[in-house]
Amino acid sequence: MSLVSSSDVKIRSAVLGAAGYSGAELCALLVANPYFSLDHAFASSGRTAEPLSNLYPRFTNAIDIMVEPWYDERIASLQVDVAFLALPHEASEAVTPLLMAAGIVVVDLSGAFRLKQAQLYPQYYGYQHQHPELLNEAVYCLMEWLTEAPGNLISVPGCYPTACSLALLPLLKAGLVAEQCIPVINATSGVSGAGRKAALSTSFCEVGLNAYGFFGHRHRPEIEQNLGRKVVFTPHLGNFKRGILATSVLTLKPGVSADQVKQAFTEAYQNKPLVRLLKQSPNVANVAGTPYCDLYWQQDGEQLVVVSAIDNLLKGAAAQAMQAANVRFNKPETAGLFGGVAV
Repeated sequence: MSLVSSSDVKIRSAVLGAAGYSGAELCALLVANPYFSLDHAFASSGRTAEPLSNLYPRFTNAIDIMVEPWYDERIASLQVDVAFLALPHEASEAVTPLLMAAGIVVVDLSGAFRLKQAQLYPQYYGYQHQHPELLNEAVYCLMEWLTEAPGNLISVPGCYPTACSLALLPLLKAGLVAEQCIPVINATSGVSGAGRKAALSTSFCEVGLNAYGFFGHRHRPEIEQNLGRKVVFTPHLGNFKRGILATSVLTLKPGVSADQVKQAFTEAYQNKPLVRLLKQSPNVANVAGTPYCDLYWQQDGEQLVVVSAIDNLLKGAAAQAMQAANVRFNKPETAGLFGGVAV
């Protein structure tokens, strides 16, 4: 299947997992993107076909597409250029080789291809990776720190790793962090991060504020892979719908000045339109529904606190997937993220 090359032909797209929160956000972004078309939306095989607006009434009269049950047999007749996978990890891993064999670019939002070491999957994801050969082929697209052009398999970073990595990479890349420092990260996510499936533990009326996943959370090795060092990462579940607030504490090398810290952040993000450097501590309310990452820091001698905030469903999932797809198909990076206007 040939890829789109003409500027006046839209890139044909399918979303697998469109019934979930991130999948639905992807549908909205694709409709808003002038360079892409939303041709298909799929959910699990056990579902009955129904309009997306039945599942999400906010899309009534805005997104006119049916969410159909998915079967692998559909691939033979699936005339699209790219498939966005908002699926469970094992489901993404299973269908990805089939889609790629059909010449379809895969943008995967699960954790199936994020880690480069297959042996970590049983410990952190609870299953044995069946396609380890694809781990090196997948391009991990933390977009503000992209080091290679996206190929035919794009791995979208997790929501927590996005928030934490964007906060700490400028300092590490500038060589400002003490050699023996192990950053301590506490991050709180809204309940939408647990997905749409009903569960008592993530019911809005049951959630207060609690920590979980001590030392063993699946995003810890991803964060460490990004940063190139160990971290202490403790996630929390908060009583709000969407957003992540991450507070990272680290030790700087002796003599690092406030100007050096500011310069590290400024140089890293001065040409990155989706990262905002603030003069006050971020609030998840100000990033919810946006593709931004907001950053703020405070220094006291060798101690530094960096606070980052993102929308877990957008910058932490669908919006970053859209960024990566835009770059993959040589379109403006932020197309579709602001009502179809690239910034």
